Amino acid sequence: MGKFNFNENNFDKVKQDAEAFYATIGDVYCPYLKEKIAFNAKGLKHLKFKSDRQARSRNEQYARLKLLHLAPQILKASHTLQGIWQTKRFETMNINSRWEYVMKDVVLYEFIAVIANVRAKVIIKEIHGGEKHFWSIIPYWGINKEHGKRVLYGGDPEHD
Repeated sequence: MGKFNFNENNFDKVKQDAEAFYATIGDVYCPYLKEKIAFNAKGLKHLKFKSDRQARSRNEQYARLKLLHLAPQILKASHTLQGIWQTKRFETMNINSRWEYVMKDVVLYEFIAVIANVRAKVIIKEIHGGEKHFWSIIPYWGINKEHGKRVLYGGDPEHD
């Protein structure tokens, strides 16, 4: 069982620690993009919610929040882009003091790294006309062949 798999007893502490850490980040310089990446409320919200009205399961939140401390390190070390995805989607925007859904061009950048024996993917989001900001961190995971369930790996084959 990987060290990032869900542990109900530690969930509240992991969540509090991650939120406190996130509040201290501010922004991080990314060498590949040659600019600072904001760690704003949108990124933290996305770690806890899939969409505006749908929360992530506690085990998904746990894995992402537990890895959050690696996100700034991965961005600071990223000199290569592993993926880019461009699309159009409805984004929530504050227009004339009202929140509205507006169709916008969106670009998502993927950076993958192995730090402290942990492999993770960091996603940066850019909405046309806005700043680039941290969007998500995704753990490396595989499928347990015996049970057919997802298993998160922590880089320690002896214990994973």
